[in-house]
Amino acid sequence: MSGNSTTGKYLVGDIRGGTAAMLVGLPSAIAYGLMSYAPLGSQYSGMAALGSIIGTVAFSLVVPIFRGTKGLISVPSAAAAAVISVFVAELMKGGHVPIQVIPVYITLLTIVSGLIQLGFGNFGGGKFIKYIPYPVITGYLNGVAVLLLLGQLPKLLGLSKGVTLLKGCWYPAAWNPYSLIIGGATISAMFFSRKITKKVPAVVIALGFGILVYLLLAAFNPALFDLKNNPLVIGEIAPSPGEIVRTLHSRYVLMPLVDVDSMIGLIVPGVTLALLLSITTLNTCVVLDGLTFSNHDPRRELMIQGFGNIVAGLTGGIPGSGIMTATMENINNGAKTRTSTFFFGLIMLITVLGVGRYISWIPVPALAGILIVVGIRMIDFKIISMLKNRSTILDFSVIMAVVVAAANLDLIKAAGVGIAMAIFLFLREQMGVSVIRRKVFGNQVFSKKIRVAQERKVLEERGEKTVIIELQGQLFFGTTDQLFSKLEPYYAEKKYIILDMRRIQSVDYTAANMLKKIVARIKEKDGILVFTSVPLTLPTGQNVREYLQNLGLTESSFLKYFDDLDAALLWIEDEILLAEGSSIYSNDKVLDLQELELFEGFNEEAVSTLHECTVTKAYRANEQIFKGGDASDEIYFVRKGNVKIVLSLNDGKQFHLLTIGMGGVFGEMAFIDKITRSADAISVDDTVLYALSRDKFNQVTVRHPHVSGLVFERLALLIANRLRQSNRELKVFQES
Repeated sequence: MSGNSTTGKYLVGDIRGGTAAMLVGLPSAIAYGLMSYAPLGSQYSGMAALGSIIGTVAFSLVVPIFRGTKGLISVPSAAAAAVISVFVAELMKGGHVPIQVIPVYITLLTIVSGLIQLGFGNFGGGKFIKYIPYPVITGYLNGVAVLLLLGQLPKLLGLSKGVTLLKGCWYPAAWNPYSLIIGGATISAMFFSRKITKKVPAVVIALGFGILVYLLLAAFNPALFDLKNNPLVIGEIAPSPGEIVRTLHSRYVLMPLVDVDSMIGLIVPGVTLALLLSITTLNTCVVLDGLTFSNHDPRRELMIQGFGNIVAGLTGGIPGSGIMTATMENINNGAKTRTSTFFFGLIMLITVLGVGRYISWIPVPALAGILIVVGIRMIDFKIISMLKNRSTILDFSVIMAVVVAAANLDLIKAAGVGIAMAIFLFLREQMGVSVIRRKVFGNQVFSKKIRVAQERKVLEERGEKTVIIELQGQLFFGTTDQLFSKLEPYYAEKKYIILDMRRIQSVDYTAANMLKKIVARIKEKDGILVFTSVPLTLPTGQNVREYLQNLGLTESSFLKYFDDLDAALLWIEDEILLAEGSSIYSNDKVLDLQELELFEGFNEEAVSTLHECTVTKAYRANEQIFKGGDASDEIYFVRKGNVKIVLSLNDGKQFHLLTIGMGGVFGEMAFIDKITRSADAISVDDTVLYALSRDKFNQVTVRHPHVSGLVFERLALLIANRLRQSNRELKVFQES
């Protein structure tokens, strides 16, 4: 019982919502249908109005089957009508298409736009549409508004056919007073209806008021009751099932007259329409989500809208999109499910078939007045404030460029201007951001290898010969010259120039050739260019390292590749130490206890005491010495080889913390606090270690307590030095 009452409640709300939406959608469908066909002349007004209505009905009856966004109402929009109107005007200007065939082209354009929209949805185009720059969209919509105003002003003034708007505005004698009165009354009603009531849509009140004023004028001039040759009304419409079929039949009969070559001309306006319809629909869906606490699927919705527009085209209509006004009326009047969209179409069909003959008497100036108010409201007057800030003047210029292109050329060419401006805005954004994220030197940051004091001193003195430059963003023709110029001071001064590319998002052909020039300049000065962290896979699928190597940037004596920055720094440090003759340990040497840095200066008694505590351990390359979580109290001293300290991560990967070279020490944390190991230790090559157990150390040093004090003092100094070095490097990275 409860379930049935809930269903009944939803049904009543859906019918009420669909009816309210129809009251808004029907005038919109008629108005935008007339606007689309306007260049063909008044003799096509009946076809325009009827076709637009039937197309909207067909759209609305079909799309609920595919379970689109709940409560969304789609009808023809100003933007779509403006694009079609310009398309029709261009066909007429060309003169190669017979006027009676142009409605067929409108049908084909509607179907093409639906197919493209279907493609947008199928290939996930919804997520790309939202990235169109705001200034381009704003400029385009303002351009549509300007065209809307320019197209409706002649109807408001009642100018005769052949009288241009520019000429008509300067000759009041050409104005039709009846048009001005009807249109002015409608505009006034649109603006002031909200102050009277908010329960009835402003469009309904305004249109009703315009019709009432027309009837009052007709009472004083009976000639206005004549439907034939009356420019003030839509004209004869016979919305019977038979007439609808005959209208569609006549259109398909003319299909063979379509010029196949002209079909190519449908692509640009088709894409333009699909983009506008998709943007409008997705914006409406976002607002609708907030009202209904739902979450629409952009991909699915675009596919449904595309299919709906194909159906609309096949039934002689023009394309539609989800619009805010009709959708809000639907929701605000109780609609809860997708069925409300079906009732919207069904009630519109019943209304047209029942009282459709009265549509013939709708005053054209009243519709023009409604569209003029819509156009005025579409204009974003807030963009004027962009002139107050220097940083937004360019954005304002982009908006105005698209508006001017729309008003003086057409919407299709304005779309081209918009795309060009979008590219320009992208390039401006990318070129305005420095491709260099950070710059540091080799005496400020070091590899993760822990070296003895003598080696550290040499690297600090000679490290200024190395510059590390971390790159970021797009490395393309707009930023490579910037990089070349920034490197200019270092070609002669630095031996090693490291370019860290881990934050690079793309590299183009121009960038690769600029890198070749950089290599040539560095080679001239006997330097070495080092690439680190070159991406093997970008989101675009590009393998940057392979791309660079294929273009001639192969490894040589003056060009090196390393997987990461640490590996590059390690190699450079070894090269510097080798060149300076400062590497104090040879690869085949095995250190004795007294040769270890930690025990420098210890007397013979202390060394002898420590020998009692230590044992020698040997490991092969890549052998694990201990693992994080192991219980142990041993500290290790590297007699030969190198040991890598790593953190094991949950995803099975490892994070390299540091490398301990000959003479170094590790494992001191567990030796001091006797807690489990915090990281893994792995031998890099064949390694020989001294291992010193804390328990055994305590047993031996009880006889020589001063030795224990010396060891812990040296360990404290070792840890302090490492922390200080880490702090210095962190400071460098924060300040660079």
